[in-house]
Amino acid sequence: MTNMTLAVSEDLHKIMQKHKEVKWSEVARQALWQHAKKIELLNKLLSKSKLTEEDALDIGKKIKLAVAKKHGLL
Repeated sequence: MTNMTLAVSEDLHKIMQKHKEVKWSEVARQALWQHAKKIELLNKLLSKSKLTEEDALDIGKKIKLAVAKKHGLL
């Protein structure tokens, strides 16, 4: 198994120090696995997509505009 070093904020470090009963390396390992699995699923779903990055950006702009209008921000 490979080792990894993480930097955490002082606030997080203080909380972690208060809870030494928690195996923080296991918490981090599980979080990394969950995120990696999501990325792999997205890659699998998008592998056959014909949507270009430009198309995706255009759709995103349209969604943001619609949401802003719905909430009276425009």
